[in-house]
Amino acid sequence: MHIIVKRIIKWFVRFASNFVSEGRSHDLERWRRGKEDFWKYKRCDYVFASYGKSGRTWVRVMISRYFQGAHNEIPDGIIMGFDNFHKLAPSVPKIFFTHDNYLRRYTGNEDSRKDFYDCKTVLLVRKPQDVAVSQFFQWKHRMKPYKKALNDYPPHDADISIYDFVMHEGQGLPRIVKVLNEWIRELTRIKNLHVVRYEDLRSHPEAELTKLMSFLGEDVDPKVISETVEFASVENLRKMEKENYFWRSGSRVQAPDTSNPDSYKVRKAKVGGYRDYFDDEQIASIDGYVDQHLLPGFGYTSPEQQPQNTAELPQAPAAESQ
Repeated sequence: MHIIVKRIIKWFVRFASNFVSEGRSHDLERWRRGKEDFWKYKRCDYVFASYGKSGRTWVRVMISRYFQGAHNEIPDGIIMGFDNFHKLAPSVPKIFFTHDNYLRRYTGNEDSRKDFYDCKTVLLVRKPQDVAVSQFFQWKHRMKPYKKALNDYPPHDADISIYDFVMHEGQGLPRIVKVLNEWIRELTRIKNLHVVRYEDLRSHPEAELTKLMSFLGEDVDPKVISETVEFASVENLRKMEKENYFWRSGSRVQAPDTSNPDSYKVRKAKVGGYRDYFDDEQIASIDGYVDQHLLPGFGYTSPEQQPQNTAELPQAPAAESQ
């Protein structure tokens, strides 16, 4: 029944959009997406929140692979959606993956994280400079024109440099920092929260994945963890993307142009890779913006002592070795 209602609403919004202004059309589409997100939010066991281009697809592949290795009912070659794994193996939780922009607009909680206060929530964060650069390549090579207009990105045919994009008020560092600050202010209000830093997953994947899967209710198997990390290596993911290994999960991990490395979903996956695209003066300006405007808490500003701060982030208890 839900699928039927979902399709009817989608058809209605697209039909109605032919008779209203572009701005009103975008409002209707955001409402539709928010309504669908709210449906999942009310029925999920866990929320997995992140800002776009923070490495969510990579982590999602690892979560999927772990469940496939630990639960024999789930076939290879698919990525976890909201409840597709749960339908195959009821012991697997329903996870609502969200960037939370449509949801908060729908619920009216745009200036807080009130929607997550009582939810079991995973928050994935990444250094904002790297997020901004990854956003640029997503916008330039993967994002459809309609999605750009819907989410207030620079126009589809805009002639904008990577530096100007990163400093763009709408979708560059200013917005990324604003969203991270909103999370930082609300961390202590979320009763059951596990924070994952992309950088920590890269440097200590097995340890961090073990903590994450433990938070998601798993009696963690170290052998499955090791196989999962190997499966989700950057080299293997690029190979699978080129071969369209996850074709049954849509275009989430599929390069529009396999001859263009910048069009791949798994592009560089390099911590601090943003520095490769700017001169020293631009890097100083970019880092200066983050240091000046980002609140302490995630370990991404120069004055912060990262080991001390990251240790204070909400974490799941470490799983015992089997």
